[in-house]
Amino acid sequence: MPTDTLTDRFEEHRPMLLGVAYRMLGRAADAEDVVQEAWLRWTAEDRAEVREPRAFLVRITTRLAVDRLRQAQARRESYVGPWLPEPVVTDFGPTAPDTAERALLADSVSLAVLVVLESLSPLERAVFVLREAFGFPYAEIATALDRSDAAVRQLAGRARRHVDEGKPRYDVDPSERRDLTERFLAAAAGGDLGDLLALLAPDVRLVGDSGGKSKAPLRIIESADKVGRFLHATAQGVAETFEFRFLELNGAPALLALVDGKPDSFFQIEVLDGRVQCVYIIRNPDKLQALAGL
Repeated sequence: MPTDTLTDRFEEHRPMLLGVAYRMLGRAADAEDVVQEAWLRWTAEDRAEVREPRAFLVRITTRLAVDRLRQAQARRESYVGPWLPEPVVTDFGPTAPDTAERALLADSVSLAVLVVLESLSPLERAVFVLREAFGFPYAEIATALDRSDAAVRQLAGRARRHVDEGKPRYDVDPSERRDLTERFLAAAAGGDLGDLLALLAPDVRLVGDSGGKSKAPLRIIESADKVGRFLHATAQGVAETFEFRFLELNGAPALLALVDGKPDSFFQIEVLDGRVQCVYIIRNPDKLQALAGL
């Protein structure tokens, strides 16, 4: 097969491969590495052995991601403080032509879902991602993972139950989340603790990820009083220090705080019944590099 055809075939499937790898690993850089390795194997493969390019590329990408996830899970055991996925800009483009499919893709890449997926085994996570996010048939997943159809169905059922049990219930309306995010920012920056507390659900949680490389809570903060007081204390002077930019990250509105034009912090909230249920803050500089220049 000519080189340009090889490249064209691969590029046709690249967005999907990156989507699979990112949902498996939670880091864009790791996903890029996996897809690059898949490209190398694609170019080295005997063309006569590849009947279905998409199936071949999904199989290679998934197996590489499973191997890398096993290594990553061992490293995360020594991670300083809570671990959150690396935020990514979401633009599903032509991969999601209808509203329902776009909503499914957005949910599957949300921080809430990716955090729950961290508790799955690598094989359970692979099956969940391929089945729930991309709708692959069980038979194709079985081939990709070199497992029987029955085993894959069992893995899928176990993963689905685990995600259903672990995933909090949130409202996903983007306009509501954008509006509440703006009010949340105004209340925090305005210095009025009462206004801030009025936006928080009683059992709100704040999850901060710094990796020990910048200031952020090393434990999850819970309850409106504790979260409100933490945000009130840390927000003093924020308006003068930070420039804020709204972006769609991980399928939902988010705030990127910049200092001297460089990403410093990522903020995103989860909403239910008009109140903030969870606040995510990422301040690990390694996870914000890809957002520079946006």
